[in-house]
Amino acid sequence: MNTKYTLHLLVFLLFSCVVQAQQDAQYTQYMYNTINVNPAYAGSRGVTSIFVMHRTQWVGLDGAPVTNTASINKPINDSNLGYGISFVNDRIGVSDENTISVDFSYSVKTSEEYKLSFGIKAAANILSVDYSRLTIRHPDDVLLSQQANIDNRLSPNFGAGVYFHSDKNYVGLSVPNFLETKHYDDNMSSLAKERMHFYLIAGSVFDLNETLKFKPALMTKMVQGAPLQIDLSANFLFYDKFFIGAAYRWSAALSGMVGFQVSDSWHIGYSYDAETTKLVNYNSGSHEVFLRYELFRNYSKIVSPRFF
Repeated sequence: MNTKYTLHLLVFLLFSCVVQAQQDAQYTQYMYNTINVNPAYAGSRGVTSIFVMHRTQWVGLDGAPVTNTASINKPINDSNLGYGISFVNDRIGVSDENTISVDFSYSVKTSEEYKLSFGIKAAANILSVDYSRLTIRHPDDVLLSQQANIDNRLSPNFGAGVYFHSDKNYVGLSVPNFLETKHYDDNMSSLAKERMHFYLIAGSVFDLNETLKFKPALMTKMVQGAPLQIDLSANFLFYDKFFIGAAYRWSAALSGMVGFQVSDSWHIGYSYDAETTKLVNYNSGSHEVFLRYELFRNYSKIVSPRFF
């Protein structure tokens, strides 16, 4: 790849906040990774749920995002409380961002089938930027010569969310980060700043027949200075074991998804994104894989797999 193009891309990815907001990590299989965007989800499955995911975005493009996330959430005994702990590592170009979050939820039963959950999130963000990882075409560039590395800069944050759900339907609204922290500002041309992200999620499960289920899902993300992001997905579950589906990220990507419920406890999934923007000329797509393990108690085992 042309070195000059690579350098410009890396600087754009890191400091694009001059014209638009810095984005949270992006996920295609968001319906299984709800805890990262909505703290009210904590404990909602009624079991101890352990989740790990790896995402490699825009494969073949130097400096493209690579995201790793891990989380655990569970209800607190037989109370209306739940909690979760999550870790996200997001690497883009010369920056490494680690976020550790603790989530708490409280649920109110509104009917025989539905619960309304309220959640809060406390997070610590650690940012590092190492400009030595750049391949510089013009060493005498004045702008780059003025950049100083950032070493493990710590920023606290907090968020909140609501989550209305049953075993087959859900809708949630959340703001994972309320504080708009400035990570970097050189007062000339570059500004890296957290922005409040507003998430709306929704989904449902329909029994088409005895062996086939259908689940449409939606996630919208709104942040100041960036276009509204809309993700639509449709999954089909066969025999409560194998699922296949497709997703569309509005004006951005088309995705295919497959997964397998290996056992009552183990669930694995994979997705592939194909860009629909001009970036398609510079990468071979994005890959995402996840693994979920759930620890059941004898009297709380879910009879059929939850789709979310």
